Amino acid sequence: MKIDVVPDITMRGKDDPHGRAAGPRPPTVGQLAGALRDLAGRRADWWALVRFDPARPSRVRLDADSAGTAEMWLTTWPPGHRAGHTGTAGQAAEVSALIAGELAEVTIGQDGVTERPLRAGRTWVHGTGGPAGHDTRELHNVGATYAITLHARAR
Repeated sequence: MKIDVVPDITMRGKDDPHGRAAGPRPPTVGQLAGALRDLAGRRADWWALVRFDPARPSRVRLDADSAGTAEMWLTTWPPGHRAGHTGTAGQAAEVSALIAGELAEVTIGQDGVTERPLRAGRTWVHGTGGPAGHDTRELHNVGATYAITLHARAR
């Protein structure tokens, strides 16, 4: 028997060759985007939860992903509403998908102010919590109708 194949045989079936317990890993940004895309395609699972409140956005928590490693929610934005958020260093990335309507995202960071329109059918990533990580972000429903978004973030 060749001695150089013994380590390969003894490591088969182990998640970690050093014998450490492998726990659940947080989903990647790509996995979060895929989960949102799948959820967006199953409107029957969330459409009944849409609430049209003219005074403020309506946020409804959805069931977590099957592995329990991400949280998901639905937000309905009334026309003209603005909502801001300040990111912090180390914050988990959030993936959002605009299902209906239109929003504008304004980001104020160390490099200045950036504004971009968000359109239905698109997915975007924000809140990656980089070293600067203290960007202020505002979403504004610039349309004349309600906007509906789906969101996912690693736990």
